[in-house]
Amino acid sequence: MCGIVGYIGFRSVSDVLLEGLHRLEYRGYDSAGIAVMQEDHIAVRKRAGRVNELSQAVKLHPVESKVGIGHTRWATHGETTDENSHPHLGGNGEVAIVHNGVIENYDSLRNQLMEMGYVFKSQTDTEVVAHLIAHHLAEQTRLDSEEPCVATCLRAIELTLDRLKGTFGICALFQSCPETIIAARSGSPLVIGVGKDEFFLASDASPLIGYTSDVVYLADNEIAVLEPNSMKIAHRTTGSVQPSIQTLDQVSADIELGDFPHYMLKEIFEQPQSIANALRGRFDDGEGTAVIGGLNLTAQQLRTIDRVVLTACGTSWHAGLVGEYLLEEFARLPTEVEYASELRYRNPPITDRTLVFSITQSGETADTLAAMRECKRKGHPTLAICNVVGSTIAREADGGIYLHAGPEIGVASTKAFTSQVTVLTLLALYLGRMRHLSYPAGKRIIKQLKMMPEKIEEALKCHEQVQEIADKYSQFNNFLYLGRLYNFPVALEGALKLKEISYIHAEGYPAAEMKHGPIALVDEQTPSFFIVPRGGIQPKVISNMEEVKARKGPVIAVATEGDREVERIADDVITVPDVEDYLQPLVCSIPLQLFSYHVALLRGCNVDRPRNLAKSVTVE
Repeated sequence: MCGIVGYIGFRSVSDVLLEGLHRLEYRGYDSAGIAVMQEDHIAVRKRAGRVNELSQAVKLHPVESKVGIGHTRWATHGETTDENSHPHLGGNGEVAIVHNGVIENYDSLRNQLMEMGYVFKSQTDTEVVAHLIAHHLAEQTRLDSEEPCVATCLRAIELTLDRLKGTFGICALFQSCPETIIAARSGSPLVIGVGKDEFFLASDASPLIGYTSDVVYLADNEIAVLEPNSMKIAHRTTGSVQPSIQTLDQVSADIELGDFPHYMLKEIFEQPQSIANALRGRFDDGEGTAVIGGLNLTAQQLRTIDRVVLTACGTSWHAGLVGEYLLEEFARLPTEVEYASELRYRNPPITDRTLVFSITQSGETADTLAAMRECKRKGHPTLAICNVVGSTIAREADGGIYLHAGPEIGVASTKAFTSQVTVLTLLALYLGRMRHLSYPAGKRIIKQLKMMPEKIEEALKCHEQVQEIADKYSQFNNFLYLGRLYNFPVALEGALKLKEISYIHAEGYPAAEMKHGPIALVDEQTPSFFIVPRGGIQPKVISNMEEVKARKGPVIAVATEGDREVERIADDVITVPDVEDYLQPLVCSIPLQLFSYHVALLRGCNVDRPRNLAKSVTVE
């Protein structure tokens, strides 16, 4: 949530910052701003609204410099106004900061600062940090009896951080040190791009792509001091750190729209490739099993596991629910799926023979990270299924599996979901072959998995059909999504997608549970979306469809190609290719993603940046 960008070097800083903010806008888009060094002051330009509005303001009142910081906001404290936009100035303008995260004790700090005479212009917790840095800078300057230098500014930052409770990624400019940027993190991600005589700073790697391929991921409690020709990093308690420079493997095309009107549609259509990437190099045909290389546990250790806990939030939780069914069917391992936001505060009985998997696209989700850390604290093996290389969860987990889905910019997750389900299928195959799954069964699963990129291509052919159905139903304000077994999590995910980007009330249920309450909602104005592909339990779901029709409820069905029985009952049918039941979530989620996309467009919603949401939830 929220995006930070910074630059120090030889380029025109406004151009770099604005381009970076455009790339980070999916992280927060309530307001945006930049602060740049001038000869005798720090100049700030900021606006409520989108980054484009900030760009227009900068065109009208340009600022030239080689050093600056920027921010795009997802509001936590204070309304969306120019005054609450970042950057914020501290003292009399001697320091400017941008901040991601939440300062939990900001109210008491604010009262202390007001008693000392500091005047607040915003409602944010961030301005508290700016004034507190200015206060400590003034104190240190008096103690040193000299003009502030980089060491003085650094000490002011350190003293401020010691007083903060909460999570933060902070980037600061100082009027007295015009060729310096100081950054610090605790719980909110920051990455440094390393160039020749220049450095970049951002919340994630997307603003760095095309400028540099060398990056340093700041760890918790690290502080970085950037100057045009030097980078120094230190841990707040252990001292100087030797930076570990890693290489980005992304290219600028990964984050560009190309011929697509929206990132969400682009990412939906990237799923054949993202699933192929998740599968690449992960089959052992000779042994009829998967190749999972990053778990950092021996086969013998894995065989002693008698329980799996999957923890995640949102869409990743839905993928985990599919994973529960897969692991219990293939590996015969009791599996539970926990909301990370609940698990972090509970004290469940987890033994040393329980394997804990955190599932996350970004690798920075605050609740998932906290749940993982709590499990690690108690000595449990903690692994991750993650998309972003170098993210906090990827670094702190004992091992794990990367999705290799590429950047996902649209706030509503699409290709990350199917990649997570694909990786969970591989994991279930891998653990299953260690335990109860036969060699012929493993071979059959591999054969079916290898066909999935092609099957997803086929599923995407429903696009025009979905557009027509979306046009028919776009003005309805309540939907039920219903499926059973592997398709119950798909129903939950389909309902979430519609809620996220269309702002339509939708609920997902196991189809048989409809009779236990939700059927009371059925009427002519409440369509029911049934996920009903061929399978052993299909007749039961068809019976549920009949019950809705008997009460005059409109029925939309996702069904296997050529299924005449479903076509006879449903008002509208979207067809998907025939696959094994455990792979149905992959093909059945495609039309639901497309449906939510087109309904959102028809209702005039911003599909890539839905209201009140941000891509990576890095605050509690």
